[in-house]
Amino acid sequence: MKSLLGIKVGMTQVIDDAGEVSPVTLIQAGPCYVTQIKQQTTDGYTAIQIGFGDVKEKRLTRGQKGHLGLLKADGKGRRRKSVSGIPPVRHLKEFRTRSVADYKVGQVLTVDQFTTGERVDVVGKSKGRGFAGVVKRHGFSGGPKTHGQSDRQRAPGSIGATSGMSRVIKGMKMAGRMGNARVTSTNIEVVRIDTEHNLIAVKGSIPGAKGGLVVIRDAAKS
Repeated sequence: MKSLLGIKVGMTQVIDDAGEVSPVTLIQAGPCYVTQIKQQTTDGYTAIQIGFGDVKEKRLTRGQKGHLGLLKADGKGRRRKSVSGIPPVRHLKEFRTRSVADYKVGQVLTVDQFTTGERVDVVGKSKGRGFAGVVKRHGFSGGPKTHGQSDRQRAPGSIGATSGMSRVIKGMKMAGRMGNARVTSTNIEVVRIDTEHNLIAVKGSIPGAKGGLVVIRDAAKS
């Protein structure tokens, strides 16, 4: 299981030795910290929870601080930072894994677990477009531009049958909210890795806006 949380930095291009230009997306992935380990005997499944993102400790609730091990009473009843090694993190996400033997709480995960040329899946939240019509949302061609139809250029047309059905079938493509949904870009090639700056460049585009949270994981259909 190889997974990381990261932030979408933006797009650029790289030139290989043959002179071919490829568009890439830069992702600042990690460092991520293992914040919790779940085992089959205690939780019914095996998984690890990782945290990512800098945040001020005062922005966390007491429950979050306790979960991260940031609160621990000393002999005088005062509270101090624990020695778990986990700093305050903004995002927490759990990943299933077959074995947790190679992980421990406080372990740091970086981009060096990925290699150049391998395939990954990138999960993010697409840009929200608000309420959109069928032309923009689904790519409809619209109605004819002539024969007196002055207001049908971007209309969906017929959405159901006549008295035989007398209803609109569930799942019909219509106008509505567009974007702001979980999107997975599958089987993307890793072009370059910068371990010094925690950057990973993947070929092509990925969902979401700049600064959006993304998940990088092993390709499920490689």
